[in-house]
Amino acid sequence: MEFSRWGIVVSRKVGTAVIRNRVKRMLREILRQEDIKPGWDLVIVTHPSIVSMDFRALKISLLAVLNKAGLLQK
Repeated sequence: MEFSRWGIVVSRKVGTAVIRNRVKRMLREILRQEDIKPGWDLVIVTHPSIVSMDFRALKISLLAVLNKAGLLQK
């Protein structure tokens, strides 16, 4: 496969529909900006504590996880 696929799961425990959609939009934007190695299927499952994170903190956290997994292209 020449590309990676990803899905985002945000449960009702995170908050109202407006908050859940905001979280999904932020995660999609972070993933869009980064170059992920092709051929992977990723599922990102969120936790209710994600609501207190701003975009910068969320990006740092997500990139740390992707880097630890070895999925970021240099």
